Amino acid sequence: MLQYLLLTLCLGAVAASPFSGRVVAGEEARPHSWPWQASLQFAYDFDPDFFQHMCGGSLISPNWVMTAAHCIVTIPGRYAVVLGEHNLQKKGNEYLIHVGLIITHPRFNPVALENGNDIALLRLKEPAHATPDVATATLPLFNQILPNGYPCYITGWGLTQPFGVPSPTLQQALLPVVDYATCTSPYWWSGMVTENMICAGGNGVVGGCQGDSGGPLNCQDDAGMWVVHGIVSFGPISCVVEKQPTVFTRVSAYADWIYQTMEQNGGM
Repeated sequence: MLQYLLLTLCLGAVAASPFSGRVVAGEEARPHSWPWQASLQFAYDFDPDFFQHMCGGSLISPNWVMTAAHCIVTIPGRYAVVLGEHNLQKKGNEYLIHVGLIITHPRFNPVALENGNDIALLRLKEPAHATPDVATATLPLFNQILPNGYPCYITGWGLTQPFGVPSPTLQQALLPVVDYATCTSPYWWSGMVTENMICAGGNGVVGGCQGDSGGPLNCQDDAGMWVVHGIVSFGPISCVVEKQPTVFTRVSAYADWIYQTMEQNGGM
C-alpha cells in the first residue's frame, strides 16, 4: 500500500496524525480573494480562549462551514472558525465564531481514509455576517464530474515546503484535475482513490500539505462563477510527488447529504 498523509496541521502535544498537508510551490493569494475560505482553529481545554489554526474550511451558508472529517476526529477538543482571514499573525477585519455542532459523515472511517467520506459540517453558534472579506461558497451540482486537466486552485495556510513551517498568509496554487481513470492507474494512487474523490496536481512540484486539510478546491465554471468542488483530504507524505496528486473529497458526490444534514439540524 502506498504511504500517504492527512493534511492536518498537528498542534503542540497532540499526537501526530498519520496524515498531514499545505500548499507547496504556490503563491500568496490576493487578500480576501477567496472570501469563503475559513480557518478551522483549535483550543486546548486548559487554555480555552487561545485558538490556533489546524485546518481549512469553506463557509457554505451563514450557519455552516464544510471541512474534512479527519480534521475533527484526529484532534478532539474545542473548535472555532475564523472568517475574513488572510494573515494569521496580524489583526485585521477577520472574526471568530465558535462551533456549536459537529457532524461527520456517518460512513467516515478515520483508520481507512482511502474509503472516502472525509467530510464534516460545522454548525456555527451564531450566523456569520457578510463583509467585503466574507461570503458563502457556491457548491457544484449533484454528481458533477470535472474533466481531466480542468484548472482549479487549492488554497490554504499549510506548509509551503515539505517538512517546513506553515504560511502565515493564505496561499494559492493552480492544480489541474486528474481524472479518475488516470489517478487510479498503476504508479498513481491505484486503489487508494474512490469515485467520490477528486485528484488534482501530481506534477511533483505543486500540491497540498500539512495545514491545508479541509480547505477548498476552487474551480471556475463557464459563467465565471467560482465553485468549491473539493475538500483537501490527503496526499503523499512528502506533499509533492510526481503521479501522486493531492486528493480531495468530491463535494458533488455529497451534495444531497450536505443539504439534508443542514436542513435536519437547524436549516441553512
